[in-house]
Amino acid sequence: MGRLNPTFVEWLMGLPAGHVTDVPGLSRTAQLKALGNGVVPQQAAHALRSLLASAGAERGVTAA
Repeated sequence: MGRLNPTFVEWLMGLPAGHVTDVPGLSRTAQLKALGNGVVPQQAAHALRSLLASAGAERGVTAA
């Protein structure tokens, strides 16, 4: 059975190549732990937009 590749996980999360895997001194396990505890940037952006839109709607504010 194969092992999970940190470079692949980095790519799946939409991070730039080397964002985690090029950090000096991080073992494979530490890289996977950092990636596993991270947030997918696209999901975070969507959540923030949704929250801001919802907060604006409650106040009667619309986006420009």
